[in-house]
Amino acid sequence: MKSVYSVPGDYVYFKSQVPLHKIPIGTKQWRYYDFGPKVVPPLICLPGTAGTADVYYKQIMSLSVKGYRVISVDIPCVWNHREWIQSFEKFLDAIDVHHIHLYGTSLGGFLAQLFAQNRPRRVKSLILSNTFLETRTFAAAMPWAPIVGWAPTFLLKRYVLTGIRDGPHEPFIADSVDFVVSQVETLSRDDLASRLTLTVDNASVKPLLLSDSFITIMDTNDYSSIPQELKDQLGERYPGARRAYLKTGGDFPFLSRPDEVNLHLQLHLRRVGLEAHPELVQSIPKDGTGGSHSKEDDKKDRDDEPKDYGGNPESNSEESQSSPSAPESSEFHGLDSQVLSNAEIHHENSVVLNRSATLMNPHEAAARILLQLTWELVIVSLLPLCVGSLYISNNARKFRQLM
Repeated sequence: MKSVYSVPGDYVYFKSQVPLHKIPIGTKQWRYYDFGPKVVPPLICLPGTAGTADVYYKQIMSLSVKGYRVISVDIPCVWNHREWIQSFEKFLDAIDVHHIHLYGTSLGGFLAQLFAQNRPRRVKSLILSNTFLETRTFAAAMPWAPIVGWAPTFLLKRYVLTGIRDGPHEPFIADSVDFVVSQVETLSRDDLASRLTLTVDNASVKPLLLSDSFITIMDTNDYSSIPQELKDQLGERYPGARRAYLKTGGDFPFLSRPDEVNLHLQLHLRRVGLEAHPELVQSIPKDGTGGSHSKEDDKKDRDDEPKDYGGNPESNSEESQSSPSAPESSEFHGLDSQVLSNAEIHHENSVVLNRSATLMNPHEAAARILLQLTWELVIVSLLPLCVGSLYISNNARKFRQLM
């Protein structure tokens, strides 16, 4: 891991535009982000033990501009699975949401299955990533599980962080690990203790009423903290589920491979019949009103609607939209690089090069213009020397002829 962590620029932009909601429901405090057209049944993202609502910010930014409503939640302090089911149902009632699509990773995927098992009428589809069916394996690996509720904060954080693979990573995976570690530091002792309790509390997912055709299993092929045998059990339980494999991505592909994850999420939502409403999309409001708007503003908002500026390199332009005012990130400059490449192939003069460079992000454009100006200055500075050398050479030749 890096010794110095720098907050990603696109996350700073996200935090400045999308509000974090906090609502008390009974004795539980719910923290969540909710963005996108309110008429669309939401995709609700449930994080793992080390995650928070913030870890899905790339999914909120990408899918909301395509016309989907995305809700990302923190798992509140609940101490058993029955309490989780009841608390989550009260949360959905409080925000006036009835039918949902669940995307869960690790512990979040397990809790999503438990909710679908006990409240089948509310869950329309599942996307499960690096998750499991039962907790027996984790309970056996934690001999001090009975006293986890009394463990000090430093011990809980250390245990959670040891489950995150350290060592050499490719840059995007290393950045995702650093981001999640920074989120772990924001969790309280009760947050950590309750999540670890949910991980080791004896429970297993029974067969679901939900058809396998409404389930997508999305796993990474490199490594994850979930043992492979548990992931294999999940695949055997849902043989008719759609399988989405990511070549790399580690434990947090939603951060390290957001383009691929967002593409699979969008394909899943289309496949299960969830209709997006891109005509209701507007740019992220600075007042944090949540992404939906009145019908009177439809015409004005369509004129200001974000255009397609690239995204997942595997998706077409129709499936890759992002806000043009968003800062540079891995999701926002795929098409720009292609435009510049085509301009360099077909136009070699400097005027066209400058025009194509402006289609890129400001840093790359400035660097190319500066490089061009530097070459021009070098040529101008060397020109007198070349002319002088030619003059001297010409006079020397005349002198030899006279001799």
